Amino acid sequence: MTAHVVVGTDGSPSADAAVGWAAQDAARRGCVLRIVHVREAWGRGAESGTHPGFDDSQAEEARNVLDAAKDLARGRAPGVTVETSLEAGKSAEVLRREAEDAEQVVVGSRGRGGFAGLLLGSVSLALAGHVAAPVVVVRGKDVVEGDRETRGEIVVGFDGSPESEAALEYAFQEASRRGARLRALHAWQLPVLTTGIAAYTPLIEDVSDGERRLAAETLAPWREKYPQVEVEEKVFYAHPVFALGEASAAADLVVVGSRGLGGFGSAVLGSVSHGVLHHADCPVAVVRARGEG
Repeated sequence: MTAHVVVGTDGSPSADAAVGWAAQDAARRGCVLRIVHVREAWGRGAESGTHPGFDDSQAEEARNVLDAAKDLARGRAPGVTVETSLEAGKSAEVLRREAEDAEQVVVGSRGRGGFAGLLLGSVSLALAGHVAAPVVVVRGKDVVEGDRETRGEIVVGFDGSPESEAALEYAFQEASRRGARLRALHAWQLPVLTTGIAAYTPLIEDVSDGERRLAAETLAPWREKYPQVEVEEKVFYAHPVFALGEASAAADLVVVGSRGLGGFGSAVLGSVSHGVLHHADCPVAVVRARGEG
């Protein structure tokens, strides 16, 4: 199949932002953009064919959603080839299947199905960390409202884990593709110390030196491979979610691995990536390590 980027849409403002973002991404990659809309059943007794008038109106609405998304995509990236697909089933399951041979999957942070108070939609969480392809969740109030100007900066979080290596590879590729700066953040913390923290200053300094060495050694091969990418390396004592959340305010994209060294082995989505997905002020790419199952 031709290389393609998949984006899910339900016609919501968040989905429209995802479609626009995905169109530009597909254009940069030289890929086809595949826009998918899923008609979900209303429940038992509302199966297709049992209420013809209702079925017809729903089918027309679905076509309108796809037509509007196609127009939006072509307006945002005039040269991109656009395909549309109307599917039936559960949105998360359909998009997981679509992700199997996609370059990337893009979704909005919330759709029409979510409660207004939720920070992140169920479909976004069901995809991030669960599929092999990178998943981009398009979020940020000004991004969704179309008011955000390009910053020319990508932020990536790394900790030396295989997942963060995958995130670094993605981030360097994306920075090279966009001609953007790359801010590589390595935030670290000590275990909680209840008393006498001042007495541990030499230990903290030693650990800090070790973390800086780790960061430099981790980034060195990527700097060599992508000499054209301007890299700002930042190593500091902070919670990674806080550090990445703050950095997201000045970024076009934040990149994280699906899990890091601090996560439980059975967790499909780590606490840092989960936290960043909920609190970043810009789109977030969640990248899995190759072979991660």
